[in-house]
Amino acid sequence: MQDGTLLAALDLGSNSFRLEIGRYHGGHIERVEYLKETVRLGAGLDEHKTLSLVAMERGWECLARFAEKLRPFERRQVRAVATQTLREARNRDDFLGRAQAILGFPIDVIAGHEEARLIYQGVSHLLPQSDERRLVVDIGGRSTEVILGQGYSPQRMESYGLGSVAWSTRYFPGGRVSEAALRRAVVAAKAVVDEALDVFAPGSWDAVYASSGTAGALADILALAGFAPGVITREGIDWVADRLVRAGHVDEVRLEGLKDDRRPVLAGGLSVLLALFELFDWTVVNRAQGALRQGALYDLIDRASDQTDVRERTVRWLAQKFAVDTAQAERVRRVATGLFEQVATPDPRNGRYSQKLAWAARLHEIGAHISHTSAHRHGAYILDHVDAPGFSLPELHRMSLLVLGQRGKLRKLEPHFGDELFVKQLLCLRLAVLLCHARKDPDVAALRLQYASRQFRLTTVPGWARQYPQSAWLLQEEADAWGKTAWRLTVDLR
Repeated sequence: MQDGTLLAALDLGSNSFRLEIGRYHGGHIERVEYLKETVRLGAGLDEHKTLSLVAMERGWECLARFAEKLRPFERRQVRAVATQTLREARNRDDFLGRAQAILGFPIDVIAGHEEARLIYQGVSHLLPQSDERRLVVDIGGRSTEVILGQGYSPQRMESYGLGSVAWSTRYFPGGRVSEAALRRAVVAAKAVVDEALDVFAPGSWDAVYASSGTAGALADILALAGFAPGVITREGIDWVADRLVRAGHVDEVRLEGLKDDRRPVLAGGLSVLLALFELFDWTVVNRAQGALRQGALYDLIDRASDQTDVRERTVRWLAQKFAVDTAQAERVRRVATGLFEQVATPDPRNGRYSQKLAWAARLHEIGAHISHTSAHRHGAYILDHVDAPGFSLPELHRMSLLVLGQRGKLRKLEPHFGDELFVKQLLCLRLAVLLCHARKDPDVAALRLQYASRQFRLTTVPGWARQYPQSAWLLQEEADAWGKTAWRLTVDLR
């Protein structure tokens, strides 16, 4: 990546949407601009996990304003990520479809472990280089991430389903605060995260850092009240809790430095942090400057090269974990991407989709570790449920669908056949798996794949069908299978 390149990261959180714009220089990112709007998307999620139209409209309006800032940017310069609220929302596609059209860039809904990884990247890159073992905690609107790492490398990561918005709504309805309500909220939070003691054993870290809104708000309040700057102490958090209980309502508490947009979720965030203090027996927590959005910016740098793209490392790790035949995987990848290049419409996106096709091809046999006869189904399940650093949930699901559809009837994937790019990927992967059936390199130079208006045509050079009779028979079977869909594959075997 060239020095001076502008990069942008959007964090579509449950409480706030944040836009960070930075300039790359010498391996580091210098802030150019930072925008934050309190959207409270998570507050619009009802008991049926459905987002209200009012909450979605608040999000769309915010993204329209952010989009104006991003008009000069190319896709490779922008990463937008969405977290717990959109992980939970049943109607997230309703929000995302319009949101992406407004923004002009894709929005990745990321899993909790991926959110934790990016948070740690953001925090560690804005701290001095050190060998200290760091425990990072991030209290968001509807999820809380805890990460243990050293340097830039996270070692253990967990995401828990509680946060400032969720706990404020559940335990402090209408903003009312009492000692009993605060204790209930703390006990409930400890019940959610008590298993963290098994993952993050006391003594396994040298320092604790807290990032994002709750930590930042409390650190500012305590510094202005005369406590040590840049840290949150148990004494300080008890002092804020006492002030809240005495006031009886978040609107009545008078704390210098408390911003109006943080007031409605202060009690919920405070109760979660207090629960963590009690659970881990902390006395002091350092305020971290970095957060998810900075991690997303540094991830853009990594994605600029296959050598540093964490997704590439994840694919290699999955292949090793599930004992994939790497020679066959590479064989299928070469054939699938070679065929795809023949039918891909010239479009900047095709490089991205070809890359996802390549990853799916390299992992198409991960399910064989469980069962050979149902390998495609097991492989699809693994990709839909594995913690895969670097990948968003939609990326994993698309790869899952490709692995599921690599063989067998096509009917199971017909709901996705309105997506031309997906159909091209699927057909190319199926052909590649078919042509590599003997686990040898096929004569792909003798094949030509063409596409026009939902019609694929595969032709061979004269004599190919006689030389490869099994492959010719399988290709005809494949053409018959596509004939039962709205798409067609014609094979001209000579």
